[in-house]
Amino acid sequence: MTLAYVGLGANLGDPRRTVAEAILELGRLPGIAVTSRSSLYRCAPLGYAAQPDFINAVVGLETALEAEPLLDHLQAVENRHGRQRPFSGAPRTLDLDLLLYGDAQLCVPRLTVPHPRMHERAFVLQPLLELDPVISVAGKGLASTLLRACSAQKIERID
Repeated sequence: MTLAYVGLGANLGDPRRTVAEAILELGRLPGIAVTSRSSLYRCAPLGYAAQPDFINAVVGLETALEAEPLLDHLQAVENRHGRQRPFSGAPRTLDLDLLLYGDAQLCVPRLTVPHPRMHERAFVLQPLLELDPVISVAGKGLASTLLRACSAQKIERID
C-alpha cells in the first residue's frame, strides 16, 4: 500500500457539497481507502480571476494502485461531476490533483508527482499540513516553509 495525497477543489455549482461527495466517492473506489481528510478551505482563484472562489481540501489515501491507474480513477470521478477543461485555470465543477504518491518522483507525459505547482499554492499546503504537520515535498522542502512563502494568498478555513 502507498500513502498518496489528493487535492480537491471546486467553484461551480455547490462546491462544498461536490467536494464532500467526491471524498465519499474516493473511499468507494477499488484499491483505495481514505485515511484522512482536511477541513474545507475557501480561497480566491489564482491566475484567471474572473470566477468564483474555490472550496478546497486534501485527503490522504492508502492505495494498492500504481500512480497512473490512480490518476485514471481520479479523472473518472471528475468526469462524473461534469468536469470540463476549456482552458487552463477555468472554473470547474471538480478538480482532483494527485499531489504526492508516497516518496515517488514521477514525470511522465500525463502525470508529474509531486504536483508541479503544489509548492506555490496555499490552498494545497495548508490542508496538507493539517494532515501531516511535518510533511516535505520532494525537491522543494518542508511544506510549512513553502506555505510561509505563499503568505500573500488569502485562504480561509470554513469547517
